[in-house]
Amino acid sequence: MAAFAQMRIVMSTKNDDPVGACRPFDRDRTGFVFGEAGALMVIETEEHAKARGANILARIMGASITSDGYHMVAPDPNGERAGHAMSRAIQLAGLSPSDVHHVNAHATGTSVGDVAEGRAINNALGANKPAVYAPKAALGHSVGAVGAVESILTVLALRDQVVPPTLNLENLDPEIDLDVVAGKPRPGNYEYAINNSFGFGGHNVAIAFGRY
Repeated sequence: MAAFAQMRIVMSTKNDDPVGACRPFDRDRTGFVFGEAGALMVIETEEHAKARGANILARIMGASITSDGYHMVAPDPNGERAGHAMSRAIQLAGLSPSDVHHVNAHATGTSVGDVAEGRAINNALGANKPAVYAPKAALGHSVGAVGAVESILTVLALRDQVVPPTLNLENLDPEIDLDVVAGKPRPGNYEYAINNSFGFGGHNVAIAFGRY
């Protein structure tokens, strides 16, 4: 905790309000909040899943990993390589940017990271404005588990055809040009979605999921 605090990325100004502490994409965000979680996904071929009578929830369409090489703890503020991870995942999935209806954002609530991800999403998707959800506002940042946790949330959004609201988003940062779902869930026709997971050292992972 002390190391993260020294890097000025852990919430410190709203400790008296744990529920409202994490504020991804909000103008008044001040850092991320730790969460605790565990998650497991079973990934197998469609043929194998059908043979054992599994309840298939979604399809992994494509995935990509890139590295910024920008800074040990700060993302590239232009979101170039993170955006490329998304673009490559979309390409490998055989999709176009306009096919993506939902983005589960990494969005930790840091001042630099959220703006960088907003730019990355715009770099990858252009004029397309998918419904964006930032689950860390509700669950915190579970670090090693968060990629699996948020992949599952992305799958559930496709299965249930609804994107949950991003909590604590009261004033969207004017530097973030995204359609962030807030206030109430948004039902819709969601066929394809991207889950973003970014990490220290400039690591960027994007996975494209498809509704089954």
